[in-house]
Amino acid sequence: MIARPDPAKYRFVMRLRDIGITDSRVLAAVETTPREAFLPDALKDLAYADRPLPIAEGQTISQPSLVAIMTQALELAPEHKALEIGTGSGYQTAILAKLARRVFTIERWPALFESARETLAALGIANVAFRLADGYEGWIEAAPFDRILVTAATPERPDALIGSLKLGGVMVAPVGDRGGQMLMRYRRTAEGTVEEALTAVRFVPMLPGLGKSD
Repeated sequence: MIARPDPAKYRFVMRLRDIGITDSRVLAAVETTPREAFLPDALKDLAYADRPLPIAEGQTISQPSLVAIMTQALELAPEHKALEIGTGSGYQTAILAKLARRVFTIERWPALFESARETLAALGIANVAFRLADGYEGWIEAAPFDRILVTAATPERPDALIGSLKLGGVMVAPVGDRGGQMLMRYRRTAEGTVEEALTAVRFVPMLPGLGKSD
């Protein structure tokens, strides 16, 4: 029996085209990644509502249109090695894994770390390495990276992470505080770091150290 397409998901993917998501690989990755698998049971019906939703530890799963915008801004190629700071639910991780050769992802909250690993394993996504650690420290042993995606806001430009990029590499990160945040794209060149402001955003702040669950 052929499964019927989810109308809400179909409408959402069509909306992504309307807001400027033109990369066919990004659209395919979003369309084939079941956002509901990364949500608590009580919120699964809202999987394709274009809004952030709460997950464990006071964190959120970003609205899917923003996930698509950030992913397209990375300009991922199939041969790339990518670093993600802030695994969260693992939804963004899964999309990156469909677009890059290898993904290294760091999460500071133990409960989210375990849940994301289990969900991606259940989906058969095997090209992801996980680390429970402070995101500010990056993943030095695996550097340099072609691409870096930061999913929590830093108060200022995260130069230490930019230092983990290859020459020609790209990092996308929200930067700012409660007074205002901007999604930034950084390119590491032989002459220095080139900055580009993309859009105003609102993310949870990136915190140092490991989280301790109650």
